[in-house]
Amino acid sequence: MSQPSSDLAAFREIFSKAKHVAILTGAGVSAESGVPTFRGAGGYWRKWQAQQLATPEAFSRNPSRVWEFYHYRREVMGTKEPNPAHLAIAECQERLGRTSTSSTDGGSKDVLEIHGSLFKTLCLSCGHESANHKSPICAALEGKGAPDPNTDEAQIPVDDLPRCEEAGCRGLLRPAVVWFGETLDSNLLERVEEELDSCDLCLVVGTSSIVYPAAMFAPQVAARGVPVAEFNMENTPATMRFKFHFHGPCGTTLPQALARHQSEAQKVEGEVEREVEREVEGEVEGEVVVGGRKVEGEVEGEVEKEVDGEVEGEVDGEVEGEVDGEVEGEVEGEVEGELEGEVEGDLK
Repeated sequence: MSQPSSDLAAFREIFSKAKHVAILTGAGVSAESGVPTFRGAGGYWRKWQAQQLATPEAFSRNPSRVWEFYHYRREVMGTKEPNPAHLAIAECQERLGRTSTSSTDGGSKDVLEIHGSLFKTLCLSCGHESANHKSPICAALEGKGAPDPNTDEAQIPVDDLPRCEEAGCRGLLRPAVVWFGETLDSNLLERVEEELDSCDLCLVVGTSSIVYPAAMFAPQVAARGVPVAEFNMENTPATMRFKFHFHGPCGTTLPQALARHQSEAQKVEGEVEREVEREVEGEVEGEVVVGGRKVEGEVEGEVEKEVDGEVEGEVDGEVEGEVDGEVEGEVEGEVEGELEGEVEGDLK
């Protein structure tokens, strides 16, 4: 098995021809924004690692502790900003309109959140799932969740923990994330597989490639002969299966890799030029057409008015003549009759 390449020019050549880019992102991307991952050495919240808290069993035993952990993470996320890696992915997606990503933050669109979201909740009673960006998520958690190992546990009564707001429910809420030991949503998995089956370039960004089944996605794509590029601070168990590996902070390596390439720039310039030409032609044609229509309209209007006037005049004249004639005849007849009658009477 050959070593993956770090030839950026070779990657850019493939990227310039790709029709559908799939991007798989992990906690390492957000780590560069200062978001703790609770993985590896020193990855503790108080005295627990994430694997000891992010399980159904841990939540069942101590929902207050688990909610403190997730409340802390939600509050931290609210203070962070997307880093250059996030922005590069979002800008690439906006620019090309042919990318899909599993990223859970950073402004990307059409995200398939494989492992759920910190800002969604799931009701254990009615099953309702919804977005939730409240800060704090409930009054009892305000000021709680400090990661210092000497912090006393809040031991919040279960009735005061986040509750479902659906009518007549009030069930206990849990974070809508996939915990260790849980299966991924089958419908979501199907959509992810569809995206990966149709992609002709795959990027793996800031992920350890050790959490299954997500860890097998990129190797399966590579097995189909599709180029896969890994961007990470270190090698992973899957690195040797990929065509490219770019070592270093994703915020440094990814923007260079996803920058607008020359053929794309030429295409954009061509589209701009054509758009300008269409606008100019439209304006010229619009003036001629509008001018012609305006003149024709005025001429037609004047002709119509003249014809209408003539017709009205002829009709008016005929009517007036006929009426005047009839009236005059009647009057004359009556006068003549009366005079004749009077004369005749006088004579008689």
